[in-house]
Amino acid sequence: MFPDLTRDDVFRLETRRLWLRWPRLADVQAILRLAGEKAVAEMTARIPHPYDPEDAERFVFMARKSNADGKGLQLAITPKGRPNCLIGVVGIGPSPDKGTPHLGFWLGTPSWGHGHATEAARALIDAFFAYGDGNELTASVRVINPASRRVLEKCGFAYQGSGLVELPARGGLYPAEHFRLDRRAWESLKTWGHSGLVPELAEPDSALPLAS
Repeated sequence: MFPDLTRDDVFRLETRRLWLRWPRLADVQAILRLAGEKAVAEMTARIPHPYDPEDAERFVFMARKSNADGKGLQLAITPKGRPNCLIGVVGIGPSPDKGTPHLGFWLGTPSWGHGHATEAARALIDAFFAYGDGNELTASVRVINPASRRVLEKCGFAYQGSGLVELPARGGLYPAEHFRLDRRAWESLKTWGHSGLVPELAEPDSALPLAS
């Protein structure tokens, strides 16, 4: 799904306000504190509540393995200038049902309302289409999560309909809305300058070691 370029933990993406880098074990406490909040966890498919340290460590190991294998790309969201301060996670991996590339993200509540999710998602979407040969991305949000729907719409995703989806960490089926972004739509957005975020490859000496 992702090329060799992204499969080393020196890889990172830069936006106007953020660094996106591989997650690492040093992030576990921040992940526990932020993703462990009920308001965050309940909007995701796979983050349990309460969130145990073993679950957070498992996420980090699995994210790094997926990144190294090129089967996905899970990145820690950090403020520029504070790369040790994780505020959320954004990632693309195979969807559970069809295996198509699927976008997911979460932000800790202190970072809500500042546009960070949109900024991070756009950067990863740009990387997916610019560095790889994939032709489409999908995403889903719970119907009770209008903020995440707005993030997807700002990133160019088109609404595809709604239905029940299984949320393993929530223990059942829940109503969700489904979205899709294809390469042609992404290229149109880039042509018209709607994204404005150019991902960059990090220099090796600036890297640091390490939902859907």
